[in-house]
Amino acid sequence: MDWKNCYGAIWRAKKEYLKPVKNIDGITFDDLVGIERQKKEIIRNTERFLDDLPSNNVLLWGARGTGKSSLIKAVLNEYGTRGLRIIEIDRDDLDDLIEIADLIRNLPYKFIVFCDDLSFEEGEKGYKGLKRILEGSIEAPPENVKIYATSNRRHLITEYQRDNEGTVIGNNGELHYSDSVEEKISLSDRFGLWLSFYHGTQAEYLKVVDSYFKEYEGDREILHAEALRFAQVRASKSARTAKQFYNSYFQK
Repeated sequence: MDWKNCYGAIWRAKKEYLKPVKNIDGITFDDLVGIERQKKEIIRNTERFLDDLPSNNVLLWGARGTGKSSLIKAVLNEYGTRGLRIIEIDRDDLDDLIEIADLIRNLPYKFIVFCDDLSFEEGEKGYKGLKRILEGSIEAPPENVKIYATSNRRHLITEYQRDNEGTVIGNNGELHYSDSVEEKISLSDRFGLWLSFYHGTQAEYLKVVDSYFKEYEGDREILHAEALRFAQVRASKSARTAKQFYNSYFQK
């Protein structure tokens, strides 16, 4: 793997190798509108990582289509020239994280291991590998590796009402969770930085639309009306919906 000339790779579990990514999505921080707080936090954490300062693994969680994955791609495009590299891994292959860490532990680059749409159903054991690489092994986590993951769930593992049956309240009012709940919370707790994402207001949605139509010279009121009609059909005013509207409506 030629990390000097390639900023990203995808782990192919069946062949057990890192596939170089030649055409990386070119999205930048300037392209992302309406998530200024999240941008600020992930920039600060990533720069601390690159500067050899204490930094955290990051969980970006929340509503679909709100820019979670795009923000991680923008991180690579911003800091690739400073030695940052990204490895994308599928949720089903997380048990391979230890092997991947062994491959890159001693390389002169900083790596973000990116897992998109991270969540686990009842009975799935793939999260065990993730827990080990985050903290839970006798071998210290690689100093040049951080996990950046996206999820629609804050606690990553499916939660059921029955999980709370063993929860009790102590004499001082403190909660003592059941073993099942503790197991599920413990995984997300290993991410030191949580960034939450929510669907924005109508005004914020139209601001994202305008960011895609910077050169538009037609009637903005008509454009906004079409954008809102497009969003209504999809029952979503997310950044993803704004991009899909642009793909459908833009004309040269």
